[in-house]
Amino acid sequence: MFAYLLLLAAVVTRVVPHAGWMNFTAVGGALLYFGARRTWREMLTPLAVLMATDFFLTVYSYNYAFKWEAYVPTWIWYAAAMVLGRILLSERATAWRVVAAALLGPTSFFVVSNFAVWMADGMYARSVAGLVACYAAAIPFYRNDVAATAVVLGVAFGVPALLRRLNLSTGQVVQS
Repeated sequence: MFAYLLLLAAVVTRVVPHAGWMNFTAVGGALLYFGARRTWREMLTPLAVLMATDFFLTVYSYNYAFKWEAYVPTWIWYAAAMVLGRILLSERATAWRVVAAALLGPTSFFVVSNFAVWMADGMYARSVAGLVACYAAAIPFYRNDVAATAVVLGVAFGVPALLRRLNLSTGQVVQS
């Protein structure tokens, strides 16, 4: 159930206006957690929900024509993030694995999405300088994506781990 709540948080943090947050959303953390905790078949749900969210934002919030081809790299990344969560966090979610996921998830999105923008958008020159400019312009978004993913994963995996270590009925710390 918690994975679905994180999915809801991912949608809300994308749809609700939050000027100045620059990509501080729960999307990456929610996808990583979903991949770690839900079945393969259930992973179609966040993929469909986030695809619908992309459509809604493009058409109704940004007032652009929706070109599905432009979203294919993002949609592939959504699926890949869930697979990464499954690989890193499903069996044994150690602190190091959570940190690795919190870095690998946003970094892979940064690399894939900005390369796709550089290739397809026409916003940057098709040169090494244009590619560097594209990545440089996205650094503030990347920083906030890493922070948001770390917060979401820290809460999602850290709170249950902390509660397991604390015996709430006696108030004593359990040694492991």
